[in-house]
Amino acid sequence: MDAKAHIRVQDLNVFYGRDQALKNITFEVPDRNIVALIGPSGCGKTTLLKSFNRLIDTVEGVKVTGQVLVDGENIFAPDVDVTHIRKKMGLLSQNPSPLPMSIYDNVAYGPRIHGQKNKKELDRIVEHYLRAASLWDEVKDRLHSPASKISIGQQQRLCLARGLAVEPSIILADEPTSALDPNSSRRIEENFLTLKKDYTIIVVTHILRQAKRLADYVAFLYCGELIEHGPAAELFENPREKMTREYIKGVIS
Repeated sequence: MDAKAHIRVQDLNVFYGRDQALKNITFEVPDRNIVALIGPSGCGKTTLLKSFNRLIDTVEGVKVTGQVLVDGENIFAPDVDVTHIRKKMGLLSQNPSPLPMSIYDNVAYGPRIHGQKNKKELDRIVEHYLRAASLWDEVKDRLHSPASKISIGQQQRLCLARGLAVEPSIILADEPTSALDPNSSRRIEENFLTLKKDYTIIVVTHILRQAKRLADYVAFLYCGELIEHGPAAELFENPREKMTREYIKGVIS
């Protein structure tokens, strides 16, 4: 196995009641890459993403078999500390979801939960991660204004800063630009391209153009099965599987 694989998925199956959403998924997520999960709606992309931070647990009647190893630890082991696992993951959802508090308090929220009380250190953290999300210059004069008052695109970058502030090693993004205008989408993509030097970034996207722009590595899912995965250039230019070729060409969707 590649020692640099941050996440290893082994024979992962997910059931929602009697319906099987993921079927024997096995692959490795390379470290410090942007990994795109592609495929049509309902193919299991978001289910796979939510398996990585155990948010799948919140679905009533869900059953999981197989393993997901994060830094060698099986996160579905009975004695695992789920909070510890989730601290490694920053999550960016489809729709921006700032907390009902100030811009400053949104970013400081996670560090405070984990015990940081020093005001100077919190100030440093807030500035550092707002800069990492390319938002500092736009909000530095209104840090104590409600987060709900900034634009949707700024709210999404604020949510990115909030996720980074708990110092994860992995960023999970579920169609993070689907609610944004083209300019705001571009800013998020630029953030990801900068951040990948320090983080493993896993992006669910149904936009092939976006996957081609961003991804270093791609996993193509169809009807709950992992059809093909590999380096982005190889998969897009010379896919091995007929179904992958047809999806890329738009023959199937």
